[in-house]
Amino acid sequence: MKSSVLTWDEAIADFLAFLRLERSLSEKTLTAYCADVRKLREYAEGELGLQPQEVERTHVEQLLSRLYDGGLGGRSQARVLSGVKAFFKYLLLDDAVEANPTQQIAAPKQGRSLPEVLTVDEVERIIAAVDLSKPEGHRNKAMMELLYSCGLRVSELVNLRFSSMYLDKGFLRVVGKGNKERLVPIGGKAVSALELYLAGRRATTEQRSADDVVFLNRRGAKLTTVMVFLITKDLAARAGITKTISPHTFRHSFATHLVEGGADLRAVQEMLGHESITTTEIYTHLDREYLRQAILLYHPRARRASVGDGERGSRSAGSKAE
Repeated sequence: MKSSVLTWDEAIADFLAFLRLERSLSEKTLTAYCADVRKLREYAEGELGLQPQEVERTHVEQLLSRLYDGGLGGRSQARVLSGVKAFFKYLLLDDAVEANPTQQIAAPKQGRSLPEVLTVDEVERIIAAVDLSKPEGHRNKAMMELLYSCGLRVSELVNLRFSSMYLDKGFLRVVGKGNKERLVPIGGKAVSALELYLAGRRATTEQRSADDVVFLNRRGAKLTTVMVFLITKDLAARAGITKTISPHTFRHSFATHLVEGGADLRAVQEMLGHESITTTEIYTHLDREYLRQAILLYHPRARRASVGDGERGSRSAGSKAE
């Protein structure tokens, strides 16, 4: 163990540098990790006067208890614990602590909520709601087609570049989380929509520094993720869809429809860019829920169950009265 006492400022700065340089995490992810560790610091240093090396398991458990009492849900508590675990795992690796105080702490139990998914018809309605008479019409249609055809994250969509497209071969090279690259197949409809947009873009857009970026705003700059969210919500409203829709909904729908169609889960994992197959397995749960709802809705025995129960109850009551 290092002889000098590491302050919170030094420990957090070194931790973030490690995540940035060694793991190539995005600034958004770094901010989330920093927020998690700062919660521990506020409690350990602010109330108990402890430095990172002095934090013990009971202190972390007390923090989680406080977060629970403060109304923080299981998912959010697990997020904080994950960040704190990563922090101490790094300190142990850096020989700044003798043991990881979080090693034996289990994540709080949390319900696994299934994401909102669009039906194929709803996807078609949203894409059909694009007004192609407007200058941005073909751009918006191409974006919706790509989100659904390729299962892209919104960050991957706005950062897509001409140099990463191989339309003649039917593939896109996508840079996902942690700067990991993957090849994603692109369907015929998405290619057609993209080519129509690009034909119009080349005719109207001036040469700019963002010229290699595929999707631009009216000023010729790269679109923001917020703008794509707003466009998606507006199109869903125009299509008369009341579900809570975001660009990520298209990604969930892409994966769910593949699983429903019988696609291999490993192939879906590869296309989504999931590091673990466990993350992809949520779509098997979605598929089972879809099948359960279909049975309840359409199977003759399941459909009559609630009515039959009521009828049996009435007959039973009637026979007793007789």
